[in-house]
Amino acid sequence: MLRSPFFYSLFFLFFLSCKDKKPVILTSKPIVKEAVVLRAKGISNFQAKKFNSAFYYFNKSKIDFETGKDSANVVFCLIQMASIQQINGDYYGSKETLTEALPFVKKKDIYSAAINNYFGIADKELSLYNDAIFYYNEAIKDIADSISKHAPLNNIAVIYIEQKKYDKAISLLESILENKTFDNPSFINSKARILDNLGFAYFKKGNTDNGLKFMIQGLELRKNIDDTYGSIESYLHLAQYFEKTDRKKSANFAQNAYNIATKFNSVDERLKALSFLISNGSEPKYAQKYISINDSILVIRNNFKNKFAKIKYDSKKEKEENQKLKLEKAENLLALQKAKYQKIVGIIGIIFLGIVIVVLIRYYKNINRIIGLRSAYDTETRIAKNIHDELANDVFHAITFTQTQSLTTENTKENLLLKLDHIYTRVRGISRENSEIETGTNYAVNLKEILSTYNSDVTNVIIKGIEEINWDAIDKTKKVAIQRVMQELMVNMKKHSHAQLVVLKFDSNAKTVFIDYVDNGKGCIKEKIIKNGLQNMENRILAIKGTITFDTEPDKGFKVKIKLPK
Repeated sequence: MLRSPFFYSLFFLFFLSCKDKKPVILTSKPIVKEAVVLRAKGISNFQAKKFNSAFYYFNKSKIDFETGKDSANVVFCLIQMASIQQINGDYYGSKETLTEALPFVKKKDIYSAAINNYFGIADKELSLYNDAIFYYNEAIKDIADSISKHAPLNNIAVIYIEQKKYDKAISLLESILENKTFDNPSFINSKARILDNLGFAYFKKGNTDNGLKFMIQGLELRKNIDDTYGSIESYLHLAQYFEKTDRKKSANFAQNAYNIATKFNSVDERLKALSFLISNGSEPKYAQKYISINDSILVIRNNFKNKFAKIKYDSKKEKEENQKLKLEKAENLLALQKAKYQKIVGIIGIIFLGIVIVVLIRYYKNINRIIGLRSAYDTETRIAKNIHDELANDVFHAITFTQTQSLTTENTKENLLLKLDHIYTRVRGISRENSEIETGTNYAVNLKEILSTYNSDVTNVIIKGIEEINWDAIDKTKKVAIQRVMQELMVNMKKHSHAQLVVLKFDSNAKTVFIDYVDNGKGCIKEKIIKNGLQNMENRILAIKGTITFDTEPDKGFKVKIKLPK
C-alpha cells in the first residue's frame, strides 16, 4: 500500500487541509505573487496526475518563494516534489529533495513529520529497513494527536513483517487497534488496512486461522465502504495465503487484484497479481503481460528520474543565468570592443574552415574512388568464385551425365533437361546478383525474386512484409544498399550457416524501415563475424545512417536486426 498513488494523494490532501488551517501570510512582492500562481498550477497538475508539469511548477514556485524568504512555502513545495518522485519510483532523488527542505524547517511541526515520513517511505522501498524505522519514529514524535500517529506506526509494522519480526508486528498492530477511535466510520478504511496487515503477519508467523480471520475482516470492511483500491492489497494477501493449499482460490483472488489494479492503472499491484497467476499455472498470456509491463515501467520510471533531474538542473541554470544578465549589462561596453577582435578571428576561422572543407572533399573523393575499385574487385572475385564453385561443377556433372548415360531413354532426357534448367537458373542468378539494381516500381518484386532463388531442396526461405512497405518513399541509394546487404546475408547463409529455414521479415513506420533476418543454421562465435565477411554489410548500413546488430552463437542459428531511416 505504501507505493500506491492513493496513499500519496491522501498525504497531499492532508497537507492542503493543514495549509488551510494555517495560511501563509503573503507579502505584496511581485516575486511572491508569481510564486503563489505557480504553486496553484503545481497543485492542479498534481491532482490531474500530470506529474511532470506538477514537478516543474512546484520547483519554479519553490525558487520564487526562496527568493521571497517564505520558508514555509519552500518546504511545502519541496515535500510535494519529493512525493511526486516517490510516486514514480525515484527514491534516491526524493531523499535529495527532502534534504533540501531541512534547513527551512524551524521547529517540530506537521512539516517535519511529513519530511520524516517520506524519508521512511524512501528507505523502506530501498530496503534500508532500520533507517526507515528511525524516520517513522521521528515522524511520530512530531505528531501531536494520537490518531494521526497510526499511519507511521502501521508503516513500522509493515517493515517488521518484511524483516520477519512477526511478533513485533502483531504486538504493534494490536496496540493500534485498541484505540476506540477506529470504531468511528471516518476511520474504517484505516482499521481495514491494519486488520489486513495483522492477518498477514499472523499468517506469515504460521497462525493460519487468525491470519485468515483478520484478512477476511479487513476485506469485508473495505467492501462495505467501497474501498475498491484498498481491496487490492487484501486480495494479494489472500492469494499468497492460498498459494500452496488451494491454487484455484489463490488464482481467483489474484485475478480480482489484477482486475482492480488494471482499472486504477496501478502498475506495481498488477505485477504482484500477475506473479501469483503465473505461479499458479494460469494461462501463458500472463507471463507475457508481466514481461511487457515490467519492461515498460522500468523505462518510464527511468525517464521520470531523468526528467526530474533535468527540471532541477534547468531551473538552477536559469537562476544562474538571470544573475549573470545583471553583470552582462555592465560589460556591454567591453563587449563592443571585443567584437572587433572577434570579427577578425571569425574571418580567419572562415578561411580555415574553407581550407578544411576543400581538404575533406578531396579526401572523401579519394576514399569513394578506392571504395568503388574495391567494390568492383570484390564483385569480380565473387562472380569468379560462383562460376568456379557452383556453375563449373554443375556443367561438369552435366557433361559427365551425357557421357555416361544413354540419351535415348525418356527418363534420361528429362534428367538432362532438369540439369540444364538448373544451370540456366544458376547463370541467371549470378547475372541478377551482379547486374544493375532496379530501384523503380518493380523493386520489391525483383528483390523478392532474388531472395527466393536461394530456396532449394535443403533450404526454405520465407519472406514476410516486403510488399507492404512503401518503397517509393525510400531513397534509391538506400534501396541499393538494402539489396546488396540481403544478397550478402543469403550468400553467407549458403556458404557458412547451411540453414534449413531462413525467415526475412520487413516492416516500417513513418520514418524507419526494420528488417529482421533469422536462420537455424550453424551460427558462429561473435568475434569471428568480421572474418566471415560481414564487416562489409555493417559498412553499407552505417553509410546510409542505419544500424545493424548481429546475434549468433555456435549451433544456435544466426540473427540480424537492421534499422535505417527512410
